Amino acid sequence: MSTIVARQPLPESRSSTGFRLAMLLPGGLVTFFLILFALGLVVFLALRGNDGSLLGAGFTFANFITVASDPLYWTVTLRSLAIAGLVTLATVVTAYPVAYYLAFHAGRRRGLLLFLVTLPFWTSYLLRVFAWKIVLAYNGVLNSALIESGIWSEPTLAFLNTPAAVVVTLAHAYAPFAILPIYVALDTIPKSLLEAASDLGARPFTSFRRVVLPNSMPGVLAAALVVFVPTVGDYVTPALVGGPASTMIGTLIQAQFGKANDWPFGAALAVAVMLVILAVVLVVRFADRRFGSRT
Repeated sequence: MSTIVARQPLPESRSSTGFRLAMLLPGGLVTFFLILFALGLVVFLALRGNDGSLLGAGFTFANFITVASDPLYWTVTLRSLAIAGLVTLATVVTAYPVAYYLAFHAGRRRGLLLFLVTLPFWTSYLLRVFAWKIVLAYNGVLNSALIESGIWSEPTLAFLNTPAAVVVTLAHAYAPFAILPIYVALDTIPKSLLEAASDLGARPFTSFRRVVLPNSMPGVLAAALVVFVPTVGDYVTPALVGGPASTMIGTLIQAQFGKANDWPFGAALAVAVMLVILAVVLVVRFADRRFGSRT
């Protein structure tokens, strides 16, 4: 009786190994210079003292001590987290029905609707912010519409230069970033699960609550993270449509690197914001694992 000998895997040739290294080289260089090197430079600057030079002088923790002890930066950071949280909540809540329709009811129109969702990417972010500034301005579209409809008799300054204006503008700007990951999560739900729930007598809302929503939570958490992280440090939108009550931490960081010319302190503020965002990311990952284990 003959024995069957398992075939040993052939060793990789030098050409295939070299090809793999050549393919990994561009991504590795980008990762090192644009991410790791830049991050290391920011941390290095945060530990330097400001003497007016580009890289500062000496090593000190004074910048971090100032950030931790000055109530101003705590107030602005908490305000930034609150605005970013409201933007994330508003974006996810409004994006979920759109993604749900795309995944389950769009049919042949799905391709066209996905194209329309991504259409804002074709325009500049600044143009979209300026468009909202025109809408919310004293003599803008919203005030004109309210006066023409007879609701108000004269324009008001209640819309522009407020935290609400910042929330609305950011929520509109980041809506596609929330719709797409939620849509992907919904589209990957097996239709057999919904059919099984229907066969077992579950009503549509029960099927949504017990089947669709738990299985789509990874996409919801990903969308929340994609929206929350950039909005915390946004400084363009508060500068254009927000007032003094809408100042965010990104505005203070930009001012340190600009008019104040204090790059080490600006870097320390940036590192502090990164640590806060890292804590949020860890919380989201923990929540994602819990939902993943339940489903």
